Amino acid sequence: MEIDLRDLKPRHAHDLLTSSIIPRPIAWVSTINAKGAPNLAPFSFFTGVSWYPPVLAFSAVNREDGSKKDTVINIEETKEFVINLVSKDLLHPMECSAGPIPFGEDITFIKGITLAPSKTIRPSRICEARVSFECVLDRIVSVSEGANAGNLIIGRVLSMYAQDEIVKDEREIDWQGLDALGRLSGNRYCTIQSIIESETH
Repeated sequence: MEIDLRDLKPRHAHDLLTSSIIPRPIAWVSTINAKGAPNLAPFSFFTGVSWYPPVLAFSAVNREDGSKKDTVINIEETKEFVINLVSKDLLHPMECSAGPIPFGEDITFIKGITLAPSKTIRPSRICEARVSFECVLDRIVSVSEGANAGNLIIGRVLSMYAQDEIVKDEREIDWQGLDALGRLSGNRYCTIQSIIESETH
């Protein structure tokens, strides 16, 4: 079947893409605005860009009314953000953070998480996250305009936090200990159930 995505409604194209590009790691991004108020939101269009310098990227699409999400606005203002990785035990608080925060409340209403000071930047990391990356903005690449347009946020990693028990020889993160969630389509997620080790590497 040949499918011309240009002929589809945005949500239809979204469903085809997100059910094909799987599994996707989740960037659980903590930011602050210019006044210091915290924000937390998950994004599953997320990847590494380079390892020296260490650079990560995630994309945040605009809302249906064409406005930018708070995460993008905050990063534009402060140039800093933390990418927290999501393990299986953090599924519920991560999903809670995906919806609009009730008026008059901040992210402290999300049960199961606590904020911890970052080492090098102002936004806090999530204490329960097993790995967190403290990033400064390198650039934002705008992809189109209006509703559903993408904002590719590229950040340089200044510091990385990892729980002691999942670091192997100060060189590698134990994938079993990380127990990372992968995003599939809809409300579906996955964990790493098995691995294949190539003999040709």
